[in-house]
Amino acid sequence: MIDTHCHIDQYPNPILIARECEKQGIITIGMTNLPSHFELGYKHLLTFKKVRLALGMHPLLAPFNTNEFSKFESNLHKTSYIGEIGLDYSKEGMPSKEIQTAAFIKILSALKGKNKLLSLHSRKAEEPVLQLLIDHEIKNAIFHWYSGPLPLIDKIVQAGYFFSVNTAMIKSKNGKEIIKRIPKEKLLTESDGPFIEFGGKAVTPSDIKFVEDYLVKQWNSSNSSISEIINQNFKRIISNLS
Repeated sequence: MIDTHCHIDQYPNPILIARECEKQGIITIGMTNLPSHFELGYKHLLTFKKVRLALGMHPLLAPFNTNEFSKFESNLHKTSYIGEIGLDYSKEGMPSKEIQTAAFIKILSALKGKNKLLSLHSRKAEEPVLQLLIDHEIKNAIFHWYSGPLPLIDKIVQAGYFFSVNTAMIKSKNGKEIIKRIPKEKLLTESDGPFIEFGGKAVTPSDIKFVEDYLVKQWNSSNSSISEIINQNFKRIISNLS
């Protein structure tokens, strides 16, 4: 299984989660919400083969942590994975819309020309995120937990980007419609743990099996075929990473 978006550092015992991923062979990309969080966790995951840490600047935190940008740039060479970054134009994010946008542009400018894989937050800001990715010639990006307009999915696909889906999406009507619209060759899986509850507990990377089970029914396929499709998609998106 593959978890392209998991906040390992937000669990009560991050190393326990990382060890479980290693034991089960789950390729897991751990998001961070600030560069300083990346600095704290980076050294603890160096020995793991299946787990990697991403360098992030969450859009809702960026406006209050402008001093973190120098840390983002100084740690950029340590990882091929970037996240969680993006924009949030929801009711919660609107007051900081302009600052967020300036921060995101600054991050994308630092990434331009570098072979990194981005995991994107785009709540209520899907079109601006897409346009800014194109403007900065970003090649490898995943729209994490997409919740935007269905027609825009086609434009995101045309631009060459991917989507990661989770257990919350397979339980909601809108999430199911979004999954149905995403081409098989552009779909990846995520847990977004521990921020989603499934079965009465915080999800972990191993719960991606429920997403795969859903796709088995959705695509009228087998578990092995679903795993192979997602693995091939992941191999394709990381093939150009530095």
